[in-house]
Amino acid sequence: MALNFSKNGKYSNTLEIHYYFDDKSHSMNANVQNRCEYEVLGIIKEVSRLFAVDITIETEPIANGGLKKWLKVVNKGENKSATISTAVIVAFLTVLLTTPIAQVTENLIDKIFEDTEFIEGEKEKQKLEIEELKRNALKDAQEIENNNLIKKKKSNFYETLENYPKVKKVSYTITDDDKETVIEERFVTKQEFKKYILVSDDLEPLEIEEAEIEIISPVLKKGKYKWTGYYKGEPISFYMKSNEFKTLVQNGQIEFKNGSSINCFLNIRKKVNNEGIETIVGYDVLRVNLYFQNEKPIETSEGKKHRKKKEADESQFDLFE
Repeated sequence: MALNFSKNGKYSNTLEIHYYFDDKSHSMNANVQNRCEYEVLGIIKEVSRLFAVDITIETEPIANGGLKKWLKVVNKGENKSATISTAVIVAFLTVLLTTPIAQVTENLIDKIFEDTEFIEGEKEKQKLEIEELKRNALKDAQEIENNNLIKKKKSNFYETLENYPKVKKVSYTITDDDKETVIEERFVTKQEFKKYILVSDDLEPLEIEEAEIEIISPVLKKGKYKWTGYYKGEPISFYMKSNEFKTLVQNGQIEFKNGSSINCFLNIRKKVNNEGIETIVGYDVLRVNLYFQNEKPIETSEGKKHRKKKEADESQFDLFE
């Protein structure tokens, strides 16, 4: 569905959030409302950062009818009338807040800009600005659609509402300065909230096929103990999960001296914290490709097997090509 972010030749940069209650009241727990607003503001700021638009966010008086809140996105240094860029940010935000976490948002950028009638009706200068915004958005589409900060803050927003019994649904509308609707109201019901909440804070691990680790302290006895080493100039603690290499070390077949290092397959485990920031929670060495003795590289048995398999796969691919 196209999001026409203008009306009567004017851009609209105000997002109306409407909380619907299961009673006839018009009040909301202040902590819940503030938490929800905090998460939405975080999403707006991140979207504007990705679009490279410097903004401020203004709030307007709350209205009844359930409870309505208006957030106006304003370009810094410009007057308070809506601009193309702020209108795009608000339109983009509406799509993000009404797209479930697990749903693949194919052509998300195109949905914002697909109103060709609107674009064709613009002045040449404005058309160029729209096209530039679209190019920048398409360039960063992967980052925007997989942005962990946006996902986490959206998850926090809906989880807060999920745990607040009074709210039965929430809707989003883009309005102009006179509070007239520019796009139709888009609803998310309480039954759908779970689709917007992250099941886990765990992220896909980062896998590095040939990581270099200088060994500081190996583990010479059996058990779940962490080794320590230097990786990219920083000290790390890691689990050695290569049974072959652990056995060689524990049997005394490999001796470590000052400056000894390994080339290995390193798995870096990550999580996203409550602010949407990625944090590393652990390192695992899953395979040792080779180790160094007196600066001489010595290939391990598992490293040799992996290398030969990789070479065979590449040879087969070249033959197919």
